[in-house]
Amino acid sequence: MSSPRSTIRNVLTLLVVLTIGFGLGAFVTRYPGTATRTALPDVLASLAPGASTDVATFKTVWEALKDRYIEANTNDQQMIEGAIKGMVNALGDPYTVFLTRDEAKAFQDEITGTFEGIGAEIGRKNDRLTIIAPLAGSPAEKAGLQPGDIILAIDDVDAETLTLDDAVSKIRGPRDTKVTLMILRGLGDPQSIPVTRETIVVDSVKATNIDHDGKTFVRIQVAGFSNDTERLVRAAAQKALNDEVDGFIIDLRNNPGGYLDQAVRVASIVMKSGTVVSEVTRDGERRNLDVRGNAILADQRIVVLVNGGSASASEIVAGAWQDAKVATVIGTQTYGKGTVQELESLDDGSNLKLTIAKWLTPSGRSITEAGITPDIVVERTFEDVSAGRDPQLDAALDHLMK
Repeated sequence: MSSPRSTIRNVLTLLVVLTIGFGLGAFVTRYPGTATRTALPDVLASLAPGASTDVATFKTVWEALKDRYIEANTNDQQMIEGAIKGMVNALGDPYTVFLTRDEAKAFQDEITGTFEGIGAEIGRKNDRLTIIAPLAGSPAEKAGLQPGDIILAIDDVDAETLTLDDAVSKIRGPRDTKVTLMILRGLGDPQSIPVTRETIVVDSVKATNIDHDGKTFVRIQVAGFSNDTERLVRAAAQKALNDEVDGFIIDLRNNPGGYLDQAVRVASIVMKSGTVVSEVTRDGERRNLDVRGNAILADQRIVVLVNGGSASASEIVAGAWQDAKVATVIGTQTYGKGTVQELESLDDGSNLKLTIAKWLTPSGRSITEAGITPDIVVERTFEDVSAGRDPQLDAALDHLMK
């Protein structure tokens, strides 16, 4: 069967924002257009005996299941999707993922910024199910979940027995329903945290003026990099300039990523020239993505706040500004996600997310695993959060006062 798809490529670095866990990373999107694909049964039927031992075995197993499995009415679509998932999972890359039609739709819903769930990005780190970033004001944050929390169980189901997709399915659910997570934080004892799901509406940008010791600063919180983030950040920055504020705090904490193009454009609000990020392909080819747009905040006093929930696109921005020495990075070590994925929309509504490149900061740093090290390290503990204290924000204000 033929299945068209286009060669149009929209670069994004979407870190699957929000209770999803389809993986972290930078993405290049493909949409249905003009290529050819053959249905799996047709592929199997066309295989010549002995052409490939492994593929021939696949064909034998397929036929055995179709011919002799006790339940005669096997679902070809589910078997095909299961085979594809197994093939993709065999790569051992948590960021290369096949999404069924329903999963792809859920993914797109989350990109648009409205969904039902707990409002936390989850993924696998060191082969353990981990909270990457709870959204500001989300049920996950209200319940006390923090970046780096390891999920041991979901409603008494051992997380080690679940794939990432299975875990996501168990955590997601209708508003006003409850899910209980058993989590491990640092060296402490496991603790059970119930979370009531809500409808999550994500505002990617929020600006607030802060008066501090006779001066006024603006804090621009960027929750993710969606289609309109650059426009919103630029508008907030321009308003602050018109108000003649004394400095800028760009808050990228718990920002799990977003469109790469938007990250480059946001970085360009501060950088006058140069490279924002470089991509390196499997062949070693390096492609630089340079600044674009008017740097209206060039020469302004800027602090960037980051933490362990800052990943991918937010690391690109923080790393670019740090390398260019146009902003001071304050907070804790970032997540460390430095690969690029191609997000391909397939004919039947399913998606394939495939790692195709790594990215480097302008100075050539790879942040995979290591993350971005802040210029000034300031912790914010669970006790700080519970008490409404924000020593990282305080440190940013103190730095801007100097």
